[in-house]
Amino acid sequence: MAENDSEDDFLSSFCRYADEIDMSELREGRRSVCDSCRRPCTVCWCPFLPRQPLQITTNIYILQHPFEESRRLRTVPILCRSVVADRVTVLRGKRFSLKKYPWLADVFQNPNTLLLYPGPGAVDLCQLPGVDKSQKSEVLHRPQGYNLVILDGTWAQAKGLYCQNDALKRLQKVQIHHREKSKYVIRTQPTEGALSTLETAAVALSTLEHRPEILEILTRPLVALCDFQISHGAAEHQSREYKIENGLWTKPLTRAMQRRMQERQVKPEEDCDDSFL
Repeated sequence: MAENDSEDDFLSSFCRYADEIDMSELREGRRSVCDSCRRPCTVCWCPFLPRQPLQITTNIYILQHPFEESRRLRTVPILCRSVVADRVTVLRGKRFSLKKYPWLADVFQNPNTLLLYPGPGAVDLCQLPGVDKSQKSEVLHRPQGYNLVILDGTWAQAKGLYCQNDALKRLQKVQIHHREKSKYVIRTQPTEGALSTLETAAVALSTLEHRPEILEILTRPLVALCDFQISHGAAEHQSREYKIENGLWTKPLTRAMQRRMQERQVKPEEDCDDSFL
């Protein structure tokens, strides 16, 4: 009985200790995490952000597919931290009805609202007139620029967002031409010219704002993020297009993938610079 009483006393004491212990003490042994980017402090990309959020005249509206929010390495948070907060709006969902978001009616009806979505009828962004900084919003008394709508998700998800929201089909579609490969090298891109949402926004802003330095400023944290991941064992990814063309793609090709590859093969050389979201 003495041994049993001793064991019971020990278990009781241990349970009381477990109830009273400050859980923060247990967390001290774990890796510290940045309160801003929620990344481990050793791989935090916050020091690579601009010292002050960029002042821009373009209003950016990110329509984000719900599945994108669950991805661990996303680029939209970098964009949100890099420009003034009131210039970026992120909406998550599959349908963006005016009943749910009545204020979107003013955005969609504005003639200066653009949808970044390549395809038939899309105008090259560089062909649009630049921002007239002399015009100011009557309400906010600040320079009034374009409204740029960007769909955030995989190609299939972005297409789904476009098809499920009729209001998007009535917007002026625009596209970008960017010859450099994506700097988001820790994620497999569909083609050699495909860009992340952050890079797409950066290219668009540098064009609309007539400030080419914006591209490097906005993508600096992305480069740091990828460098951190690679230094900790992540592999640098090639695009799906590169793997297919070089016999490295091991998965079956869908009909859509086969059709896109055939379309690219018949295009003239000068037209092979794709535009992407």
